[in-house]
Amino acid sequence: MTIQTNNNTLDKKEIASLSASLRPIEQKILKQDSPQGTKRIWFQGAEPYFDVFFELKNDEIVWFQFTLRGKSLSWDRKTTKWETGNTNELRVDDVSFYPASKTIDNHEKIDCEFINLVKSILELRAEEPIFTKVLALFESEEFKVIT
Repeated sequence: MTIQTNNNTLDKKEIASLSASLRPIEQKILKQDSPQGTKRIWFQGAEPYFDVFFELKNDEIVWFQFTLRGKSLSWDRKTTKWETGNTNELRVDDVSFYPASKTIDNHEKIDCEFINLVKSILELRAEEPIFTKVLALFESEEFKVIT
């Protein structure tokens, strides 16, 4: 399998490498002042700016964000809306950028190529419960409308 994303071609080996590089970040360093029953999970990849965030309430995903190479995919249960966008992480002209912060400019039109890449990376971790849950979101009716 090869996936083309805006002049970047990722082959099956690179997709597998990205997926395998995701490591959970210690829970104690995450902001945990959320409402009771809410839990945050963060996976960081080997590449800079490669992160996957989950927010769960009662063990169900209520928010999800995936960022890689200056692009993002996010989903929020409040709106059941999928959004793709660009992050400010690769912008060299952003003098106000602080590494622990990022902004996302959402696209007007969903980036289906990026969504396919995200799904390919996550599918290789399908044996892990959190990734199984997020992959189920890709099977939802809301998701099928945009692809």
